[in-house]
Amino acid sequence: MKKADQNRSVPHERGDFVAPWILTTSAGEISPRRLALLEAIGDCGSISAAARKVGITYKAAWDAVDAMNNLADCPLVSAQHGGRGGGGAELTDEGRQLVRDLQQLRNLQQAFIESVTTGKDGEFDLDDSLRMLRRLTSKTSARNVLSGRIAGVTHGAVNAEVSIRLGGDDQLIAICTEESTRDLGLAVGREVQALINASWIILADADSTGRTSARNRLCGIVQRITPGAVNAEVVIRLDGGNTLAAIITSESLQAMELEEGKPICALIKASNIILSVQED
Repeated sequence: MKKADQNRSVPHERGDFVAPWILTTSAGEISPRRLALLEAIGDCGSISAAARKVGITYKAAWDAVDAMNNLADCPLVSAQHGGRGGGGAELTDEGRQLVRDLQQLRNLQQAFIESVTTGKDGEFDLDDSLRMLRRLTSKTSARNVLSGRIAGVTHGAVNAEVSIRLGGDDQLIAICTEESTRDLGLAVGREVQALINASWIILADADSTGRTSARNRLCGIVQRITPGAVNAEVVIRLDGGNTLAAIITSESLQAMELEEGKPICALIKASNIILSVQED
């Protein structure tokens, strides 16, 4: 909690630290609610208890966990949906490290902030955590935002095919125009985010062998289902650890006999994937 007499900014190449613990960057402020949820999960050991502590709904907490795990270089939270007490959850090593970095930021004095952000002793470097935090606070209307690195680019006369390696070795193929490829600076090794609307995802049984026009087939298990009067949201935990949310009709939900733990595949057309990059 910042005090008025401490509200002084300290310049940094990635943005400005505002004492004692708010970080502002060119992309905006780090979301206190999302970071508080991360810390609460570490303290409480469950999603439901952490949601109550932070003051958000159980579903909103799960959505935030899915988003953080997808946007980070590797999962920050290991969680099991459902069960007694709302399912167990714990921070991964990377999640605990990020929380430790946040706690340090809150306690740093102005002079100490200046020293650690310049890598004073060569041992403490916040760059990786700051890059991750910028991704965690980005906002988009797309339900699914997956972070990865470009593994290959195949150029064509009009369009380019971009291969993206996600965390856990899941892979996506996206199609974008050659003009967009140049404008975004898409090249092998660059970090990129793939935005996918939930309504663009088609679900198929894991053992189905029929041919489809969708270039991407990502398989995993049904992690949770949120039913509605007309549509239902189905969240899939992929084999590589990422999650995808799909919107299907309630009729399709019943016809496919979907339930938690059932193997399932998500079909996504390469042209339905929107690519986003952080400005250099």
